[in-house]
Amino acid sequence: MGASLSSQTEGTNRTGMRPGLGDIPEGCLACVFMNLTPPEICNLARLNRAFRGAASSDSIWVKKLPTNYQDLLNLLPPERYQNMSKKDIFALLSRPVPFDDGYKEVWLDRVTGRVCMAISAKGMAITGIDDRRYWNRVSTEESRFDINIITFRC
Repeated sequence: MGASLSSQTEGTNRTGMRPGLGDIPEGCLACVFMNLTPPEICNLARLNRAFRGAASSDSIWVKKLPTNYQDLLNLLPPERYQNMSKKDIFALLSRPVPFDDGYKEVWLDRVTGRVCMAISAKGMAITGIDDRRYWNRVSTEESRFDINIITFRC
């Protein structure tokens, strides 16, 4: 009799149901999420409420942001990022942030969290040679920034 009673209660949680993914403590999930990429974290956050709560934790996303993320935020007006969670800041910085009159842009790689930068030809400075005999800007329609390509003459 005792064996059949213990087999009925074995493998159930406090509510009498079998344990599920939602029973994993958020702290444990956060430890696992620390080792995942941001897209993996976002995919797992769709599974249930506990995963969503752990995936929204600032302690996870601050590790995914580069150490100089505040410098990147300073390129934006403060009202665009005030009172944002670290997850939202990561999402904001994952899109290109133009600066220097639009000749340069910076963003975070969504998988690695590394800082990426694009500089147009007009955003670069050629030091030491200000003589047009040595370099020339050639217009092109293929440029993403619709600016110019610099060609050098020796």
